[in-house]
Amino acid sequence: MKLHSVVPAVIKTGLGIGLFALAATAQARGATGSADIVSCDPAVDVTGKVFLKERPSAEGVKIVDIFMHVRGLSAGKHAVHIHETGACTPCGAAQGHFDPGPNSNTSPDGNHPFHSGDLVNIEVNHHGNGVLRTSTSRVTLSPGPLSLFDADGSAFIIHVGEDTYCPDGAVAGCAGGARAACGIIVPN
Repeated sequence: MKLHSVVPAVIKTGLGIGLFALAATAQARGATGSADIVSCDPAVDVTGKVFLKERPSAEGVKIVDIFMHVRGLSAGKHAVHIHETGACTPCGAAQGHFDPGPNSNTSPDGNHPFHSGDLVNIEVNHHGNGVLRTSTSRVTLSPGPLSLFDADGSAFIIHVGEDTYCPDGAVAGCAGGARAACGIIVPN
């Protein structure tokens, strides 16, 4: 029996099981996701889009490719992280950095740059446009402990400052400081 023929019946049995079935179906196709980026400050017009695609690696580890484009941010580097909750109103509702491991520490500066959701900076030009292409093996789009599609979802946060990757340990603001923009990650 093919999984896609089971999904409608499974969805009727409960949301959690239904979400698992949808994620399993997406995994079979190569799971994908996206996020619409919106400003954390209503007085600033930051917009953008993020596309995610999971693929297997030669070693059997899942890799998630991320393509982000934004506009409306100040020129320079801005920290980009995946946060633990799929909420953006207010941007603080996204909670801390995504870090489901056994020694998880979602404090932005406390375990940085070793959170599962830590990504590289996005470079924004003097016109306010930025593009980020990166890949990570720290998260997945398919079911499991590293899935961004867990019970409370996940969100991208773009910070007002650069991520220095905290070489001196937990120094306030080393992970990018305040939140400039947010995008809830949804499966496609």
